[in-house]
Amino acid sequence: MIGKVLGDRYEIIEKIGGGGMALVYKAKCRLLNRFVAVKVLRAEFTEDEEFVKKFKREAQAAASLSNPSIVGIYDVGKEDSIHYIVMEYVKGQTLKELIKSKGVIGIEHATNIAVQISSAIEHAHKNHIVHRDIKSHNILVREDNSIKVTDFGIARAVSSCTITNTGNIIGSVHYFSPEQARGGYTDEKSDIYSLGVVMYEMVTGMLPFEGESPIAIALKHIQETPVKPSQINNRITRSIEDIILKCMEKDVLKRYDNAGQIISDLKQSLVMPNGTFVKKVSTYTDENTKIIEPIKFSPAIMGGQADTDTTSEENTIKENAEDTDTLTRAGSKKSKAFLIASIFGGLLLALLAIGGIMYVKSLVKVDVVTVPDITNLSEVEAKDKLKQLGLFMEVVERIHNSEFSDGTVIRQDPMPNEKNKVTNPIKVIISKGPRKVDVPNLIGQSYDKVKLILENKGLVEGEFSQEYSDLPFGVVTSQSIEPGISVDEKTVVNYIISMGPEKFLMPNYTGMKLDQVKQDLLIREIILQNIVYEFSDQYPVDNVISQSIRPGTEVGRNSVIDITVSKGKEPEKPKPLSLRVPLPEGLNNAKITVFMVKGNDSEKIYEEYKSSSDSPVFVPISGQGAVVFEIYINGTLHDTERYDFEQ
Repeated sequence: MIGKVLGDRYEIIEKIGGGGMALVYKAKCRLLNRFVAVKVLRAEFTEDEEFVKKFKREAQAAASLSNPSIVGIYDVGKEDSIHYIVMEYVKGQTLKELIKSKGVIGIEHATNIAVQISSAIEHAHKNHIVHRDIKSHNILVREDNSIKVTDFGIARAVSSCTITNTGNIIGSVHYFSPEQARGGYTDEKSDIYSLGVVMYEMVTGMLPFEGESPIAIALKHIQETPVKPSQINNRITRSIEDIILKCMEKDVLKRYDNAGQIISDLKQSLVMPNGTFVKKVSTYTDENTKIIEPIKFSPAIMGGQADTDTTSEENTIKENAEDTDTLTRAGSKKSKAFLIASIFGGLLLALLAIGGIMYVKSLVKVDVVTVPDITNLSEVEAKDKLKQLGLFMEVVERIHNSEFSDGTVIRQDPMPNEKNKVTNPIKVIISKGPRKVDVPNLIGQSYDKVKLILENKGLVEGEFSQEYSDLPFGVVTSQSIEPGISVDEKTVVNYIISMGPEKFLMPNYTGMKLDQVKQDLLIREIILQNIVYEFSDQYPVDNVISQSIRPGTEVGRNSVIDITVSKGKEPEKPKPLSLRVPLPEGLNNAKITVFMVKGNDSEKIYEEYKSSSDSPVFVPISGQGAVVFEIYINGTLHDTERYDFEQ
C-alpha cells in the first residue's frame, strides 16, 4: 500500500495502526496539501458482504458527527477491491500509550480528559449513535492534551430497541459492560460503563478486571465488584471515585442516565474534590407480605406418641425417687438429728425477723405508689400530676434540647410505672428549648465548606440546586434563610450554587500559567483548540502571551479559543569573534589589510583605509583549527596573530 494513490488524491505514506477489521495509514491529500488518516478494510474481509456493510455503516455514522473531541470524517471511497475511509489525522499518542508511559495520570488531567471523552459520547448519543467500543486504545491524545475519540468501526445508529447483532459480543473484553458480556441488549449506558473503566484505568494505572482468558474477564464484569480506586491510589478524591463507581454499576438503572450528567459531576469534582454530590440510584425491591401456610399437627404428635413419652418420663421419676429413698436410709442417725436442729433454728430466726419488721412498720407507715409518665409535660403540669399521688418533683438540671419545647420534662427518675415511696423525690431534667443560633453567611463560600460551616453553628445542611450566575462555578449564590437571622438549633438550610455565567465576558489570561488557564476554560466550558509556543522576553515559560478572543468580549459556552504560550527567553546567539588591530600613531588614511593563513593557503579577509584616530580596528574572523592572521599597513607586514578556533 505504501506509495499507492487512492482516488487520484490520497498518497499512502506509512502505516500508523490497525485493528481487527481495518488497517490505518498516514496519507497526504494532494488536492488540499494536508496529511490525513486513511482506514482500509482488511483484504480478507472485502469479499464478506456483512463486513463491507458494517464498514460502510462506520463511515455513515461517524460522518454525521461534528464535535471537537471526535475524529472528523472527510471522505469515503472504493478503488478496485479496496474500501477506505479518509479521516482527520491526529498527531499524538493513544491514551493507552500515555497511561503506560506515566503509570497513573494526575486527577486534574484525568478529569480534563474524561470531560472531553464524555462530550464526544454525549454528542454521539444525541445523534443516536452508540460507540460500543470505548477504550483507551481508541482515544487519541494530542500534544496540547486535547483528545479525539476515534474508531467508530462497531458503532451504529440505534433505535429504541437495539440488540447486539446475531448475539455476538462486540467490543474489547477489558472494557465490556455486563450486558455486552452477556451478548444482550446494549445502549448508551454501555458506553457509560466503558467510560467508567477508562477513568478507572487512568487514575489507578490498572484495569478493574484481569483474567486468564477473555471469558474469565467477561464473567468478572458480570459477577464481581471492582476494587475501589482509592484502595489502589490514595490520592484519588471522593468525588472522582463516586463518579467512576456510578458509571461502572452493573445494574444499568443505577448508572448515569446520560453523559451530560457525568460532565456536570466531573466539573463539580474540580471545585468540590471531596464532595458527596454524586447521587446514588436505588432500585425497586419487592417487599410485599408473603402468605405462609400454618403449621399442622398430626394425631401422632398430639395423641399416642405424647402419651408414650409421658409414661416414660413418669417411670424415670419413680426410679429416681426409689434411688433417693435408698440413699436416705443409708444415712446415719447423727446426720438426721443435725438436719432437724438446723431447720428448727432457721424457722425461729425467720419468725423473729418478720416480727421485727412488722413492729417497725406499725410505728412508721410509708405509702408506695406507681410513678406516672410525666415526660413532655410542662413543669407545672408535671408537679400537679405527681401531687395527686402524693409525690413531689425535684429539678436536677435545665438544658437546651431541640426535641422538647421550653419548660417541658425531658427525662425522669424513677422511670414511668416503677414503684416509689412518697417520701422519695421524682428527679427530672427540664428543657430550655432549642438553642438559638444566628444563620451564617454562605454566599460566596465554596460548596465543599457549606456542611462544615453549618455544623459548626449547630445547623443542618439541606438540599442544593444550581443556577447560572456571575459568581464562579461551585460558589454559593443564595440561601433559604437570610444570614444573621436567629433560628432554632438543627434548622435545615437549603442553598443554591453557581454554574457560572451563561453569557460572560472573556477573561484576560495574559500572564497566567497555562495549567490555570486550562482549568478555568474547562469550568467555563470554553474549548481550547490550539496552543502556539513562542519565545518571549516579557513572559516566563508556560505563561500566556496572547489569546485569540480579546479580553472583555462577550462569549457563551462552547466558544473556541486559541492561545499563545511563552517558551521563555530566546537563547542568546554567540557573539562573533573579532581580531583586535591597534594602529601606530601618525597614520593618515593608511591601507589596512588582513590575511588569514592556514598551511600554504592565504585568504584576504579585510582591507580598509584607516587613520590613527580609528585605533583599534576590530576585524571579524571565523574559521577552523589553528590559523595565522597577517596584518599589513600600506603593503608592509606590520604584525601577526595566531588563533586556534578549536579552543
